[in-house]
This record gives sequence, C-alpha cells and structure tokens, in this order.
Amino acid sequence: MSGYLNLLDAFCTGLAGTPASQTIKSVAWIIPTLQTVHILAVAAVMTSVLMIDLRLLGVGARERTIPWIAHRFLPYVWWPLPVLFATGASLIVAEPVRTLKSPVFLVKMGLLVLAVGVTLVCQVPLRRDAQHWERSASLRWAARCIAIASLSLWVAIVFAGRWIAYAQGA
Repeated sequence: MSGYLNLLDAFCTGLAGTPASQTIKSVAWIIPTLQTVHILAVAAVMTSVLMIDLRLLGVGARERTIPWIAHRFLPYVWWPLPVLFATGASLIVAEPVRTLKSPVFLVKMGLLVLAVGVTLVCQVPLRRDAQHWERSASLRWAARCIAIASLSLWVAIVFAGRWIAYAQGA
C-alpha cells in the first residue's frame, strides 16, 4: 500500500507542477468557470435522471410512455458526461493532491461507474423492445427498483462531489 501512496504522491506532485496546473490555479476566472460548467452539466444529468426515474416509478409524467420519456431525456444523461469528464479532469489538474488523494473522490468515481451501469440496465432493453418495462408486473417492479437505485446513486454522486471540497486527503 505504501508503494501505491508513494506513486500517487509523485504523480500528484508532478501534475501540480505542470504549466497547465499552474495556469488553471493562477488565472482567476478559470476555476469558477470550470466549476460553473461542471455544475450546469450535473444539473442536466440530474434533471434528466429525475424525469426518467419518476416515470419508471409511476409517479411522474404518466401521460407519457416510458419509451417516450427515455427517448426525450436519455441524451441529456449521456451528452453531459464528456463535459463533466473534461471539466472534472481540469479541476483535478488544478488541485491533484486535494482531489486524487481524497477517499471521497474514489467513492464518487465508484458511484459514477455504478450509476452509468444502472442507466445502461434501464436503456439497453428499451433499444431492443420499446415496451420492455411495461410488459409485465414483474418488469414494472424491476423498473421501479432500477429507478430507486438510479436516483440514490446519482444523488450520492452529487453529495460526494460536494464533500470532496471538505474532506481531507489521504
């Protein structure tokens, strides 16, 4: 474990010394701009996830079918992810020690992998069969479970993202 931590320390120190890191930290408007774009992309994802999951739960947009809701909102789950990656990576470059050594950051990344997986579990069957989640009571129950897992994961990602700013690194 100490070998890993030594490598991480060396990587973080090297990254913090790069011209990109120095520029991001020294130009006053870059970090607030990156954070703003990151937050707007998070809002797009969260709004879309909420719309899809509320429909899967049978709570919202009952006048619309699940395929219609998925077709309408899933693009707004997927297209912000590259924006989140780019802005997040830039923020990491600015403060690699604070971010990469934070256990909360690792939790956030793990939750993100799970949330993407749950989103795919919902989306892939709809590509093969638009009515998949409405075919039977057991599939509707499964859709509700997916929606609860999805909402829980995405909300936990948002909390973890904010928590990184307050958590001490390893």
